[in-house]
Amino acid sequence: MGPDPFRSSDERAETPLTAAIMAGRWIRTAAVDDESGRRWRANPDPHGRATPPGGPAPLYSASLHSGAAGIVLFFLELAAGTGQDAYLEDARAGARYLASTWRREADASLHHGLAGVVLALTEAGWALGEERFESAALAAADRIVRSARGFDDGGIGWSGDVTLRGDGGVVLGLLRAAAALGVPAYEEMAVEAGRRIARLTARLTAPRERPTACPALSAEAAPPGFLAGTAGTAFLLAHLYGATGEEAFLDAARRGAALVRAAGVLTGESATVTDHLGYCSGSAGIARMFYELYRVSGDGGDLEWAMRLARGVRDSGAPFRQTAGLWNVACQCCGTAGLIELYVGLWAATGEQEHLEFARRLADHLIGRATGYDGRGYRWYQAYRRHRPGEASADTGYLTGAAGIGAALLHLDAAGQADRPRRVILLPDNPFPPIPMPAVALRRPAG
Repeated sequence: MGPDPFRSSDERAETPLTAAIMAGRWIRTAAVDDESGRRWRANPDPHGRATPPGGPAPLYSASLHSGAAGIVLFFLELAAGTGQDAYLEDARAGARYLASTWRREADASLHHGLAGVVLALTEAGWALGEERFESAALAAADRIVRSARGFDDGGIGWSGDVTLRGDGGVVLGLLRAAAALGVPAYEEMAVEAGRRIARLTARLTAPRERPTACPALSAEAAPPGFLAGTAGTAFLLAHLYGATGEEAFLDAARRGAALVRAAGVLTGESATVTDHLGYCSGSAGIARMFYELYRVSGDGGDLEWAMRLARGVRDSGAPFRQTAGLWNVACQCCGTAGLIELYVGLWAATGEQEHLEFARRLADHLIGRATGYDGRGYRWYQAYRRHRPGEASADTGYLTGAAGIGAALLHLDAAGQADRPRRVILLPDNPFPPIPMPAVALRRPAG
């Protein structure tokens, strides 16, 4: 698979870039190749207590959440960050697997299903210049559109789950595909499904028993959150308003945001909404919703709420002090990597240096807790399944493992390097500017 551009196998990585390289080295050890291409074992490390007796679990996935789609995105970014074409070969092999197997996927969702595969194939086709991947992305997106069904209320959708974990994520994926692949029909379908979600927004306020997007949290904790709750749905509706200008989307997003604010606790200039700090169900995700509202409407009050939530995370002492809101977890979904994405994003949006400085402190902590004892690269042992705290594992995927941690470190590495710009791949539910310099700098007059 080729050598890594890295100093020595026994030397501790000291920068976000070298740590991301080391994460890539470990992910490579989990690769399995066959005639379809390359996939990666989700939990390959026998020292992880989530591994069953008898050896590593043979778990493979095509998903953005924990499988090949997310790992393909990571290797594309690692190639851009290092200038090493060897990582493009990793991405190419993974994209070949996705192009060969997408027809097996029955789930249309973004994080766990076909919409995430479309995203990865689209990005791979663009970066690698291979039409076969774009053709596969088009075929998969076409199937998502064809698989939409009608509901008794007159709307259309896929699963009936209107949150980002379900149909909301499909809508985001189709909007991205419409722009990237140049197919207006994808946006038309996304907007129509979004109209149903807007009409049903009020029903999201009642607590109900159902699984959450993040296995760390109980169903009772989900409603205000991002992946499976009101904040994520309000984010989607605000995004649809930005895409269409339809006031009904903004009105529905405002209703959702009001419910989230009502659940918040203000302490001075800080705020918390749930006892969780992460992206999936806590402050890091909820702040994305408020920033998206600010982005599309220009209301400074929304930006202030995003800032209050960011201050609340800093005031908690996490991750330097483990709390009920950020325990032994490092990944994008529930942990420190998701916080890095928040603070790098706020810096890119506002230019306020304190955000970038805190992101660097988070990265130092994250790098310090990496495990690389065997020279096989960096992995992060974590107990992200909060209701099973004794179950620790080291995972390869994007939302739950090393690929997403590496991606967050690459985004931090790109920050501030305006003299060496590179493409940053942000997921469709990340509203922040994908640029290596603050957006405000672009608006300043020359001289």
